[in-house]
Amino acid sequence: MIPVLKNYDYSQRLKACSLPTLHYRRIRGDMIETYKIVTGIYDVEVTPKLYPAHSLVTRGNDLRLVKGRAKYDLRKFYFTNRIVNLWNSLPNNVVLSESLNVFKSRLDKFWQNQDVVYDYRADIQETGNRS
Repeated sequence: MIPVLKNYDYSQRLKACSLPTLHYRRIRGDMIETYKIVTGIYDVEVTPKLYPAHSLVTRGNDLRLVKGRAKYDLRKFYFTNRIVNLWNSLPNNVVLSESLNVFKSRLDKFWQNQDVVYDYRADIQETGNRS
């Protein structure tokens, strides 16, 4: 523990040290893995199946995914169901990045003002913007 920060609460210590919450790092990691799967960086034979949305809806990004139906909680929280809403809420300039590093930097810039970065009780606000 840093002696100067001992009287701060957890969120204030994270902000003072510029460290994101574990929750934020998990969802950021999920989005990075999704990008790798969607863009074909991983071998298609071994990755989870993510199905593109083939609809005429103009909201969301151009690489929207279809969320599968889940009868039980076990499947509801599986990776392919957990990431779809968040992925679909990202703008085009993030999901259509030329490389993984560009994707990471654009994702961080897009989410920089989210409360979840330093507050473990918060959640990502899905915007659905097209930019």
